[in-house]
Amino acid sequence: MLSFLDKAKKIGGVELEKHPIFALGVSLLLIAFVFMPGQTETAIQLALFLAPLWLPPLLLLGAWKLWVVLKQSEFIAGQDMILLEIRPPRSIEKTPLAMETALAGMHHAPGEGTWYGRLIQGKVRPWWSLELVSIEGQVHFFIWTRKGFRRIIESNIYAQYPGAQVTEAPDYTRMISASPEEWNIWGCEFVHTKPDPVPIKTYVEYGLDKVQKEYEQVDPLANLVEFLGSMRKGENLWVQLIIRVHKGEKYHTLNEEGKAYDWKDEAKKVIKGIREKTVSKTRRKDPVTGEIHEVEGFPNPTRGESDMMAAIERNVSKQAFDVGVRALYIAKPEAFDPITIAGVTGIFRQFSSEAWNGFKPSGGMTKFDDYPWERKVDERKNKTRNELVDSYRRRMYYYEPYNMREQAMVMSVEELATIFHIPSRAVQTPTLARVPSATGEAPANLPI
Repeated sequence: MLSFLDKAKKIGGVELEKHPIFALGVSLLLIAFVFMPGQTETAIQLALFLAPLWLPPLLLLGAWKLWVVLKQSEFIAGQDMILLEIRPPRSIEKTPLAMETALAGMHHAPGEGTWYGRLIQGKVRPWWSLELVSIEGQVHFFIWTRKGFRRIIESNIYAQYPGAQVTEAPDYTRMISASPEEWNIWGCEFVHTKPDPVPIKTYVEYGLDKVQKEYEQVDPLANLVEFLGSMRKGENLWVQLIIRVHKGEKYHTLNEEGKAYDWKDEAKKVIKGIREKTVSKTRRKDPVTGEIHEVEGFPNPTRGESDMMAAIERNVSKQAFDVGVRALYIAKPEAFDPITIAGVTGIFRQFSSEAWNGFKPSGGMTKFDDYPWERKVDERKNKTRNELVDSYRRRMYYYEPYNMREQAMVMSVEELATIFHIPSRAVQTPTLARVPSATGEAPANLPI
């Protein structure tokens, strides 16, 4: 856990020295000193004179935010976490709807309690990390969670996939140093290309909402699993989806009913915008006054626009999670392949659509342009690499020291199940370990 001093450098998930408003204020102050030195000096003197009025509330607000960060950090550090590996059964005819049902069973948000629990005791609601991992080409499915939720996860997985195995696994992220001095590291986060209520291309669009023969199935997850399985000795590719129940904190506002503005309210806004664009407008002349008036007709959406609005309504009718997506490619210097970076940035392309929603890389190593005039670029890159590895190991996205809730996506269980589900035998990646045979307990009436 970071020291309290380290936490104090960041408030609300934004480093103060990098805050754009702070930088703008300093710039304006310097300009004012150059062009209006007298007036600027007078204004500063007045601000210092009135400091007893505005400084205490400002300090109290900062201290309050630091207190909440400290208590949340203590609460999080006190939780026992566990990494569970899901091994698919050898034969499976389930559609991704099975995983959607399992994830819906994980739509829990206990722990925060009242305002006293959240703000004074620092309680936070649980989050999970759904992980698709390649360790030198060996593909694994993991779920990282609080130890107390193990029974819930196991019961939901076994209920939908009776032949699967869920076992506790060592944390693979701690098995290598992942130090920039020893490994080549490239990573990024992902964000939506359109507003959250607009759905990605889900398994329903691929026809996987119905059981099909294996040779007829087109599973979009196959591309991702095959790419993971293509890693060679000395290469590792880690992908995590950090999820928690959506409650609307991302939007920082209230709806018309005075409740937290959430993605359902955002969906209404998006649909309204689509409808308004389809309204035809005609110019008519008033026969009495002779004035020209613009008259609006009825909405006349195209087939694609109608399908879009219907898809949005279907999407927001399901349970929603805040989702943070992070991917890391870690390889030994002699095994590192720069071409793999292009594969990482396009790892979710099969789930994306030009008309609907999609994913694009953000943050991490994507912020470096490698211009020759950039200063201390290697030092800044290594700092970013260390932060990527540390945030991945901590599975942190919504709280300090890696608070990125502002860019978290909101996704339905249908969208999540499209990206993270147990693939059928139609996905024949040889490095995806499956349970060799069915297992089960002995019958209860077996004679002793």
